Amino acid sequence: MSDRALLERYEASLRGLARKSRLRTLAPRAGLDFASNDYIGLAGSKRLANAVATALANGTPVGATGSRLLRGNAPEHEALEAEAATFFGAERALFFGGGYVANFAVLTTLPQKGDLVVLDELIHASAHEGARAGRAEVVEAKHNDPEAIDGAIRLWRADGGTGRVWIVVESLYSMDGDRAPLDALMAVADRHEAFLFVDEAHATGVYGPEGRGLAHHLEGRDNVIVLHTCGKALGGSGALVTAPATLADYIVNRCRPFIYATAPSPLMAVAAMEALDILADEPERRGRLAGLVALAGTKTEAIGLKPSGSQILPIIVGDNAQAMALAETLQARGFDVRGIRPPTVPEGTARLRISLTLNVDEANVVALFDALAEEWKR
Repeated sequence: MSDRALLERYEASLRGLARKSRLRTLAPRAGLDFASNDYIGLAGSKRLANAVATALANGTPVGATGSRLLRGNAPEHEALEAEAATFFGAERALFFGGGYVANFAVLTTLPQKGDLVVLDELIHASAHEGARAGRAEVVEAKHNDPEAIDGAIRLWRADGGTGRVWIVVESLYSMDGDRAPLDALMAVADRHEAFLFVDEAHATGVYGPEGRGLAHHLEGRDNVIVLHTCGKALGGSGALVTAPATLADYIVNRCRPFIYATAPSPLMAVAAMEALDILADEPERRGRLAGLVALAGTKTEAIGLKPSGSQILPIIVGDNAQAMALAETLQARGFDVRGIRPPTVPEGTARLRISLTLNVDEANVVALFDALAEEWKR
């Protein structure tokens, strides 16, 4: 067997993806930003840059040098966690390297053998991966349907399930831009003495008082755990898990992705703290974004499509090749819009995912939708 033959099965898989118009490639940044998650424009803000530069000048190291349980527990991590717990209204907060690992960490650690995890069918891949790698039984429920979740729990109990239940949802869904019915889900959780785990990845910094998220009124309860990413609206990287102190202590003692991973850069903790301060100090950022969302909603309706009501606007095309061709056409016209295909979204729902950020203005939004209207007619 030649060395090249060792690669054949991988090459065959890639050819199969290409035939289905599902082959992914890395593309550079180009054109107006209608693709990023930098919703309120903090990634390039001078305040974040100055905070990090000042920290460097004062001796904050670039790297953490080890795990949090060894020498990697920097004062910047602890300061961020204390500020975040206060800001979000929780007993404790823990800082992770990213949202994916935080979801995976929580769901492989907190649900126990004999428990049930009920996932919204459209939740992030990281939640699916974490739940299925964990010890609990896992079921999926129809998207944004509290009655379906309630029914899944009742069926599990009727079949002899005796453990705790974990309901896992996003507050604002990353590919559809729609909101979860959090109060109804909380009622289901309370009715079944269950935990509610809310991923606020696309809501933190954008919604709620001072950008505290859509689940802000639920934080601090003993049966609520929330994930706030720092790499989207907060402009840096990493993620914060807010939870009751008991669960935070359990994660520190039992969570392998927390125990054995090198801690996030202390500089990213500094950036996240500054971002939380900006949320409180500069509410006009959220106001400007809301204006863009309203404008885009009007333009979406003008071409016969339904707006999502959020900064994430899916334009459903259906066919993979057609979705990617439309994205490429818009990119050629100067708009960085990306196509999204299965398995990220369900089969037959390939789409453009238009993301609104403060990196564009009203004139840019109008220009994008005028271009989209022209191409849509074709």
